Amino acid sequence: MNRFTLILNFLILLSPMSFAENLSKKTQLKLLEAQADIEAYRLESNGLTVLLHPIKNMPVATVMLTYQVGSRNESDGVTGATHILEHMMFKGTHAHPVESEMDYSNQMERIGARSNATTYYDRTNYYATLASKYIPLAIKLEADRMRNLKLTEASLAAEMIVVRNEYERRENNPYATLQKKIFSTAFEKHPYHHPVIGWKRDIESITVEKLQNFYDRYYWPDNAVLSIIGGFDKEQVLDAVVEHFSPIPSSPNPSPKLSVNEPEQTHQRTVRVHRAGQVGAVMIAHKVPHGLHPDWAALLLLSEVLGADKVGRLYQALDDKGLASASYVFPRRLKDPGLFFV
Repeated sequence: MNRFTLILNFLILLSPMSFAENLSKKTQLKLLEAQADIEAYRLESNGLTVLLHPIKNMPVATVMLTYQVGSRNESDGVTGATHILEHMMFKGTHAHPVESEMDYSNQMERIGARSNATTYYDRTNYYATLASKYIPLAIKLEADRMRNLKLTEASLAAEMIVVRNEYERRENNPYATLQKKIFSTAFEKHPYHHPVIGWKRDIESITVEKLQNFYDRYYWPDNAVLSIIGGFDKEQVLDAVVEHFSPIPSSPNPSPKLSVNEPEQTHQRTVRVHRAGQVGAVMIAHKVPHGLHPDWAALLLLSEVLGADKVGRLYQALDDKGLASASYVFPRRLKDPGLFFV
């Protein structure tokens, strides 16, 4: 048997194995929907949702993992847990501890990526903008910290200094304080009553055990959406998703469903925040429907008509006439009925 025949026979034997492996990967992802250049998939093994938006000839991409948990999912005694856990997600995992300098933050910094995270009423998201060739690395690290977070007393104590400073900065911002007071007055029973950053008493009483319980309740593939936009090879990205996320099981317990009967508001409610200084601020908040309600098309248009810079109705009625130094409109489009601020 000559050398050419030997190589050919080897390739013939190898090809079915490679094809079968590739096929098994693809069958783990189900295409849910495709609109324009955006495709939605579900990883069948654990329920992870994947959104892809490839853009041709772009050398960078953003990888974002969004968990469907926010301050809306908190109760008295653990308010602020979502936000503190967001901070702790950058403090290393069992596989990539901070001491090894191979944790998420260090690896992102080495490749020149810009990474961060935000916490909101209904969700928490983690994202990185990086050179497209590093997308598989970002996927690998996100999968790792989804279920392997290393929570310790020492790392929590160190991060609480940062959390307290952030809390104090918000308290020293009169606009943020006024908005917090309005939310807590507008909602009596619903968790939107709580500020996203949490109440100070709960922040100060947070423990590793409370954070671990919160993490174990919500940080699972079937409660998350992985979104990738930018320049990338779709097949390579899907392979990386299957490789790193498919070993993670779905949550052993479904995420608790929020069931709250917010009392009907029958009269105007007013709050006042007193601070030193000569300049005052006025906010009016109207209750609006949940974020998927069809009325939101009109509400978003209204926010532009009222609040557009230089040409909005508020600017012309107040700023142009010297009655206000600034005017804003910011609708809070939330999972449950929210507020429209003027």
